[in-house]
Amino acid sequence: MWIYLNNKFVTDEEAVVSVFDHGFLYGDGIFETIRSYGPRTFMRDEHLSRLLRSAEAIGLTIPIPLENWPGILHEAMTRNEVGTDLHDAYLRITVTRGVGDIGLDPALCSSPTVVVMAKPLVPPAPQLYEAGVALIVASTKRNLPSALSPQVKTTNFLNSIQAKREAIAAGTFDSILLNWEQHLTECTVSNVFLVMDGKLQTPSLACGLLDGITRMVVLRLAEELNIHVEEGRYTVDQLYRADECFLTNTSMEIMPVTSVDHRPVGNGKPGPVTQRLTEQFVTVRDRFSDDPPRR
Repeated sequence: MWIYLNNKFVTDEEAVVSVFDHGFLYGDGIFETIRSYGPRTFMRDEHLSRLLRSAEAIGLTIPIPLENWPGILHEAMTRNEVGTDLHDAYLRITVTRGVGDIGLDPALCSSPTVVVMAKPLVPPAPQLYEAGVALIVASTKRNLPSALSPQVKTTNFLNSIQAKREAIAAGTFDSILLNWEQHLTECTVSNVFLVMDGKLQTPSLACGLLDGITRMVVLRLAEELNIHVEEGRYTVDQLYRADECFLTNTSMEIMPVTSVDHRPVGNGKPGPVTQRLTEQFVTVRDRFSDDPPRR
């Protein structure tokens, strides 16, 4: 496996990060996950823009110009023989504060650490889309946005890991986290949508959740299909009474939810609005994908 590490590609055996890296010591870093459909990367520019916004939010300067990123991502796919007609690519960009002495002062680190990994995308099993997945409502609460902005994709994922541990213990696909006001936010790595009386509903960003890239695409597709959309504050009781529920993220696309806290969602099967949006997503996803850079 070839990994891009600090301006050059190295083998996975050579891809070593110092124990003094502040990403390791303090979780002081950011990341983005991008997928491809064949050689075309999905919403690449939007992911890169969010990476830059995350960096700016924590005062981190990424030492690679924006215009160089498409070439790096393409070379990472090419070297690892992914992003082909046989293997879609899973791309992970990580940028940490870098190596420095122990201490919280960012000035201790002279330059950031940059890592890009590319491997074959392993999507969820087809039967999960056919039957839908089960969720629980986690006892772990989402971090207060006033303490740590959810718009920063930080490398410290302990909040989500704790909720994921709850889902694993319950034997479910994932957990939904509530905020400080007991309103729905998101799952550990995905956004949440409900369908009530034919209306598509999703938690507002003000509830304290990441503005997901696929979430944005789904909202746009719903508008094109004349599906009424509402962003607001929703309770667990409203989730229990929903006709449909689904999750969105880059790698899973649109995942139906058919059970929450061992209660069926609607009739316990993926619903018509979920299916309609899924079909539309598959039809138009090339529209949201970027061609490889020209050499």
